[in-house]
Amino acid sequence: MKIAVLMGGISREREISLRSGENVVKALRKLGHDVTPIDVRENFLQVLPTLRGFDLVFIALHGKFGEDGTVQALLDWLGVPYTGSGVVASALCFDKLMTYRVVEKFVPVPEYIVVDKPTRESPFGFPCVVKPRKEGSSIGVHICDGPEELEESLKTELKLYGEMILQRYIDGRELTVSVIEMDGELRILPILELRPKRRFYDYIAKYTPNMTEFVLPAPLTEEEYRAVCDSCLKAFRTCECRGFARIDGILKDGTFYFLEINTIPGMTDLSDMPASARAAGMSFEDLIDAIVKTVKR
Repeated sequence: MKIAVLMGGISREREISLRSGENVVKALRKLGHDVTPIDVRENFLQVLPTLRGFDLVFIALHGKFGEDGTVQALLDWLGVPYTGSGVVASALCFDKLMTYRVVEKFVPVPEYIVVDKPTRESPFGFPCVVKPRKEGSSIGVHICDGPEELEESLKTELKLYGEMILQRYIDGRELTVSVIEMDGELRILPILELRPKRRFYDYIAKYTPNMTEFVLPAPLTEEEYRAVCDSCLKAFRTCECRGFARIDGILKDGTFYFLEINTIPGMTDLSDMPASARAAGMSFEDLIDAIVKTVKR
């Protein structure tokens, strides 16, 4: 199959996308496909028409103009099949505020408000969490232990994002759940518990070797496992995701609190979904092959 791999991009996650894309390209070539890597830059609209010559586009972009439905809309316009969720689901899941408003009727979500100016007050007490509405890789996320830290974090991030989500901090176990469609059914790969050596699973903990311990499979009771799986499948289906995704959340006292859906999970050597696939007995090539097979052409 002739496959184009979109990678790089123009977001703050460009470096991570390049790593993901390089791994995907290698895997697809090992699987016997004719692969062309495309570094997405500001001239992408000039490159776009050439994608009509491919059987499939594998999207390995992260962040804005890649994970937010923009590229998906352009590919729909071209009529070229691509990996992952469609326009609406991609745009929805990239916007944490809109995701919360959609899924909170079905799954537990930590309480939150939206703020557009610096404040020293948290309606949820301290510590509390500050995060951008539309960003990935934990960029711009802060855990604030007091009023001064909250105000300073908001002053910094509001300059970049305009508005932020202020959310109740849940002191629990960080879990990440990879979902993939196989043989026409949604399958949950072994659930991963993240034990970062930093305060939380931030950008540094994600992409620096030996900064996070992966516990696979996560030690869960039968009841906890069912609760996590039930919440993740409900979120995936409610947002009308397609093919595959990764859901992140916090487990506390038997309740799984939903945090976000990643419609284009990282595929770097340190990424979560490949680790969960390995725990399921799948090689990286097996995972990429399974993702390709989720695309209906």
